[in-house]
Amino acid sequence: MLKNWINIFIYHIKTNRLFTALNVLGLSIGIAGLIFAILYWNEEHSYDQWNPEKDKVYSVMNDIGGGNIWSVNPTTTAPMLKIMSTALDSYCYTQCLYTKETVAYKGKRELLDKIYTAQSNFFTFFPYEFIHGNGKTALKDLNSIALSEETASRLFGNENPMDKQVRYLDKIFMVRGVYRLNHKSSVMPDLVTTLIEEDLEKDKGKWSYNYGLMLKLKKQSDTTSIRKDLDAIFIDNNLKVSAREEGVSVAEYVKMYGEPVKASLLSLPNTRLYSGNCPFPEGSGNLLFLRILMGLSVLILLLSIVNYINLATANAVKRAKEVGVRKIVGAGKKQIIAQFVFETALITLFSVLLALVMVELSLPFYNSFLSKELVLNGAQFYVQLILIFVIVILVAGVLPAIYVSNFEPLKVLKGNFSRSKSGIWLRNGMLVLQFAIATFFIIGSFIVYQQVKYMNEKDLGFSGAQIIDVIFKPKQGKSQFERYKLIKQQAMKIKGVEAISAGLFSIGSNENSWDSFSYKNNKGILIQRMGVDFGVLDMLGIKIVKGRYLNEKFSSDTISNVLVNEAAVKTMQEKNPIDKVINWLGKDYKVVGVVKDFNYFGLENEISPMIFVHLTASAINKENLHNVSFKIAPQDMAKTIADLDKFWRSKVDAEYPFEYNFVDKNFARNYKKYENQRDLFSLLNAIVILIAVFGLFALASFSMERRLREIAIRKTLGAETNVLLKELSKQYVIFCVIGFIIGIIPAYFLLQQWLDYFAFRINIQIFPFVVAFLSLLFLTLTIVLAKAYQVTKIDVLRYLKYE
Repeated sequence: MLKNWINIFIYHIKTNRLFTALNVLGLSIGIAGLIFAILYWNEEHSYDQWNPEKDKVYSVMNDIGGGNIWSVNPTTTAPMLKIMSTALDSYCYTQCLYTKETVAYKGKRELLDKIYTAQSNFFTFFPYEFIHGNGKTALKDLNSIALSEETASRLFGNENPMDKQVRYLDKIFMVRGVYRLNHKSSVMPDLVTTLIEEDLEKDKGKWSYNYGLMLKLKKQSDTTSIRKDLDAIFIDNNLKVSAREEGVSVAEYVKMYGEPVKASLLSLPNTRLYSGNCPFPEGSGNLLFLRILMGLSVLILLLSIVNYINLATANAVKRAKEVGVRKIVGAGKKQIIAQFVFETALITLFSVLLALVMVELSLPFYNSFLSKELVLNGAQFYVQLILIFVIVILVAGVLPAIYVSNFEPLKVLKGNFSRSKSGIWLRNGMLVLQFAIATFFIIGSFIVYQQVKYMNEKDLGFSGAQIIDVIFKPKQGKSQFERYKLIKQQAMKIKGVEAISAGLFSIGSNENSWDSFSYKNNKGILIQRMGVDFGVLDMLGIKIVKGRYLNEKFSSDTISNVLVNEAAVKTMQEKNPIDKVINWLGKDYKVVGVVKDFNYFGLENEISPMIFVHLTASAINKENLHNVSFKIAPQDMAKTIADLDKFWRSKVDAEYPFEYNFVDKNFARNYKKYENQRDLFSLLNAIVILIAVFGLFALASFSMERRLREIAIRKTLGAETNVLLKELSKQYVIFCVIGFIIGIIPAYFLLQQWLDYFAFRINIQIFPFVVAFLSLLFLTLTIVLAKAYQVTKIDVLRYLKYE
């Protein structure tokens, strides 16, 4: 029986080469798209799955109000929690970001991008495999460091690194362990130190939110009690103390300054795809992009399956007599279903194999697109591939098989089947669904393109085309601010350097510092603190709308005068804030200027209220300066930067390389993920249209070939070609209109949700819908009329000579 099925299958492949090829190609494109999405999905969900402690490890997050959730914590929280809670096993403070520094061994110097500092029990939270030493002793004191296997190889070659001395930050450290990073993790450092202990000691007892905090619980079910304890610690040791110092009740204090900080716990397995501030330096994945990719890939596979079902049910008409004869000679309904499902399984198998070839060939481009290193490997992937194979067979094979098995033998063998309405509604419904999906993709592609174009062209409120931010590393025992002043004096002599200034911020980065001030009865106004030197705002093209810039001619500008932005003025509810006094950190400051709002973060964020104060003011620590900004003349810019590089290495920092970013390009990196979404939509849109063309062409071909005798009779009776073309294409235009109407509803609502993610966004206009409709109509008419015109040129005698 199986041999007979295979012979029949091969026969139909030979007689329907084109449509078999279209089936296989359509399914393989759909399956390939889903494989790409699954590889990305698996990689993003693989983070920290290797960690045996993952279900007990949580990061403490703090909701400070106004939609702001911080991943940083004060030094006071964890020690108090350890005393009062029996549910806590241990805790570990960390720095949330990597630092970039040079490490030296016997004159060999290596620049490491991922230097991490945490408390000594860090390796009990992330128990990496150690190839030298062990996690318990690797960070036993402040002079101990642990290296990744790759870092150890770079520094020591084949030499055993254990107990060797390296120089880092002008200090000598002893290598106590070497670990292997062979799995995806939220923390994948080149080097780990415990230097954070020094900072924790300095901030002991303070409520400054500066550090990441990991908790290891004894049981997963203890999260509720831990959250309650964290909230109680804040209320008892911060809120009540502050209210007492103000001489007011807790309720009055809350009314004046806002609700208390609320703690939450973020589990380690959920960290990678957390949409807020990530507590770990590897950052979070793009959950929105991941969901979009998966959803669109499933839609494309559905489109491919619909295409297959359409072709299979249409082709079934040609096989009606075969089925009728098989039923007459005793074939049962189940046997016929099994035969057609078997044929679908073979088609699907060929499609899967072709899809794997497509993925393997395209994977380097896909990895470049996502900045990933995905591979076709892993037990999980192969299980998913088998599951896709089975689902496609069930969905694409069973429905046509049941349809074919219901043919009535007598009607088929009498030749009346071709006039039957059976299956026509199914095929027409599938065609409408194809048009609806194509509508969604065309509209989506156009709107995503418009939003990204809007983001690229929007006036950001600053100009960074000629501005470079140079990383300015501190030197042990030297004042950072004094070094900066010396740079300003010397670097201005370099030809092509038009201006030099600095600020405790870097546009386009996530560096920020928050605080609050009081104005009149409005207490606890949350603002972004911006330490600036004279001239930096003017250099960046950030305009003053009222008042003036900070100026070195006024001594008070270095002490008690500040600028605020327009967003801060709105929060203050003051029409003219010039010369008004605010209270900040217990001291009065006078507003001397209002800065025009500018986008500091990406366009998905609202512009925050900001306060600008000179680096020398008491509210700012000028020694935290780590960027110097240079404005470069546009003429011979490359030579100017080369001269700056030479100056920097000889006069400023011979150890750390001259590293800079153009401010506008630094900010533009925020758009990269949205440009990826735009390119993804465009690519998938092209794929959808290609599959739709396959289906429409094949279905139109089948439909018109069944009407060849009708067309011959019409031509004999004098029907003109244009009348025939109109009659043959009319139904497809109707299907196109119905599919378009169905497709615009999900397109509008889903894209509206996507646009709501942005604080600065376009409004959905009617134009994308018009473009989608005209594109679909043009595509439909081009394919259908081309095929219709071909069949109107048939030889009439060939179809009527036996009538």
